[in-house]
Amino acid sequence: MPFLEAIRLALHMIWSQKMKSSFSLIGVFIGVTFLIAVVSIVEGMNRYMTDRFAGVILGVNTFRLRRTPDFQAGEITDSTWRSWMRRPRITFQDADAVARGITIPVITAWESESGADVAFRGRTIPGVRVIGATEPYFDIKSFAIEEGRAFSAQEAKAGLPVAVIGRELADSLFPGIDPVGREIRIRDFPYRVIGVVEKQGSIFGLSLDKFVVAPALSPVKNFVNPPGVVDALVVKAQTIEDMKLAMGQAENIMRARRLLRPKDPNNFVLEGAESVLDFWAKISRILFTALPGLVSISLVVGGIVIMNIMLMAVAERTREIGIRKSLGARRRDIMRQFLVEATALSTVGAALGIGLGIAVAMLVAATTPLPANVAPWSIGVGVLLGAGVGIAAGIYPASRAARLDPIVAMRQE
Repeated sequence: MPFLEAIRLALHMIWSQKMKSSFSLIGVFIGVTFLIAVVSIVEGMNRYMTDRFAGVILGVNTFRLRRTPDFQAGEITDSTWRSWMRRPRITFQDADAVARGITIPVITAWESESGADVAFRGRTIPGVRVIGATEPYFDIKSFAIEEGRAFSAQEAKAGLPVAVIGRELADSLFPGIDPVGREIRIRDFPYRVIGVVEKQGSIFGLSLDKFVVAPALSPVKNFVNPPGVVDALVVKAQTIEDMKLAMGQAENIMRARRLLRPKDPNNFVLEGAESVLDFWAKISRILFTALPGLVSISLVVGGIVIMNIMLMAVAERTREIGIRKSLGARRRDIMRQFLVEATALSTVGAALGIGLGIAVAMLVAATTPLPANVAPWSIGVGVLLGAGVGIAAGIYPASRAARLDPIVAMRQE
């Protein structure tokens, strides 16, 4: 029997026995759906973490000198937290010493942050991120100024009460009004708006445009941190290699300033995008490690169901097999027919699972902050799994049908 003819007969049999066929492909359908959906979400998260989270939140080729980690991986014990709280704060002098001591070409900026209400003419926006920084901060964060300008080095050094605000804050405080030149109040301190940053969007559903950046030595210094202290020194290099060299130099400078002996652990942290990406890589590896086991359960169940359905088909069509053999059909023809039928069942289930898996991934991306990116290789794996389960499940029923004696088979009622 030609291969295409075997496929035609198999599809005809599936169509004529819709109920039985639908039960046969449920296991493969669920397994492949789960595979496509999970892989799409994890792949989307991988791209999102690399391109969006690391680039926007932490910065490209950027690291921070901090007292404690800003992004903690896993559960933090009470003893670890208490040890972090006993660490010395990062002072103005620490930040200056590190900035002057790094010999690699870098850009450095102070950064301190707190939440505050921001008001304009009776309109108050609560929970705004207020950032005290030095002027290179805008270059490090790659902020594009849409209206007005960023504050200058002279304004930062003098601690003048000027501010650059995010697009969302500008739209909320100044609907239909040009914000540049207007006076806002940050915790009752008056600030003059001199610029608006271009819209950044959101990440994990959290807006990146609800913020104020003011000079670190302006009145915000009275509430973002204790006197003479910064949250972080932000350092940006030109390449990843330069960043690593700069991190090494910053570590040496800080250890010398803190009088740490060679065996003493650091009482500060140098935090870059790599630490966060490494943490996410561990999570994605765990997901990909667990995925085959979860998918295989559905596929094994689906294979068992297909095998049982095919054994029932052999029993129901015993007389047909006998007639075909008496008319010249060979064992391999009978075996091919049932094997193709089982493979077609499984492959149809896999195809439906691929379609639903993609739909689920797109639905998750559309209705939640989680991104999704359908990986072409996962579709190929889904098809191969479907065909493989069909072949494995169909071998025994097909061989059993092929071994039937034609005379005995034709006597079967």
